[in-house]
Amino acid sequence: MLIAPVYRSYAVPPEPADETTDGSERAMVGDDQIARSKAIQQQTGKTFHVATRLLPPRIREATYVLYAFFRVADEVVDDPGDNTPAQQRAELETIRAAALGETETDDPVLAAFAELREEYDIDPDDVDTFIDAMASDIDTDRYETYAELEAYMDGSASAVGRMMTAVMAPDNPEQALTHATALGEAFQLTNFLRDVREDIVERDRIYLPQSTLDRHDVTNDQLRNFEMDTGVAAVMQDELARAEDLYSEGVAGIKYLPEDCQLAVLLAAVLYADHHRLIRNREYDVLSETPQLSTARKLALLARTRWQWIWNKDPEAVFRNITEGKGRGGMFTRGAKLVDRLPVR
Repeated sequence: MLIAPVYRSYAVPPEPADETTDGSERAMVGDDQIARSKAIQQQTGKTFHVATRLLPPRIREATYVLYAFFRVADEVVDDPGDNTPAQQRAELETIRAAALGETETDDPVLAAFAELREEYDIDPDDVDTFIDAMASDIDTDRYETYAELEAYMDGSASAVGRMMTAVMAPDNPEQALTHATALGEAFQLTNFLRDVREDIVERDRIYLPQSTLDRHDVTNDQLRNFEMDTGVAAVMQDELARAEDLYSEGVAGIKYLPEDCQLAVLLAAVLYADHHRLIRNREYDVLSETPQLSTARKLALLARTRWQWIWNKDPEAVFRNITEGKGRGGMFTRGAKLVDRLPVR
């Protein structure tokens, strides 16, 4: 059975795909597939794209394909158009079968991912877990406890971290995987906290645990009406603190990755974590608008992270210096009283 393309329409930039210049072999993925995957990441994952550019070519190109695959599946449930829930589920099953190599496909992204999955021995269980999480978004719009949300994030985020780890191929994968799982969860939780308004407006979903909302007397109707108060601020503080613990656990494992991949993953952690500063500077108000990092801010953080990395190859120390704001202002709660001198938007 030949699977028709399921990707959305993303403009493909005219520049050629990245060449592999480090002497390593590239997975058997065509330039057109890489170019389309890169275009998807550039247009839908601008923050992650900044960090991806620091990866060595052999990993960078695979990362474009991985990210594009994740977006193709995510768009089925986030932008369903006129598709019914049954049609969304069928489309996800089409994607699953193609990704696992069970059916042929002429979708360049899915074909590229299927090749990468085989090349890097990506665990099929992680693919299944990811697709299952996307399917749960069709009829799940809230989570009673953090444990329920965490189970969802194991598919939507942690499985993503595990697939990225497989592509990077560390010497001791088992040592790195626990930390990769935590870092993927941290990224996802930060996204949920940043996108509270967007998830309500565009998807009618609330990813804040109901148990945390109940603890601070915040109702779903209050969030849907965008009524900011001290209760909502307290909810955000609790969940930001939870995410910050996950960052600590995740960053602790960067040292287990190949040396030429460490800076890119560290920068990704810094960029995602900086949303905490934005949220805090807005007095935790994520209901009136969605906090966004400016290009100037991303470039400033890139420069700061790279400079510190030149002098100190300890990922935890560099991440701690930046998030605690040694002399510059912090992102996390523990550095909240310091004044940030970089561009703030």
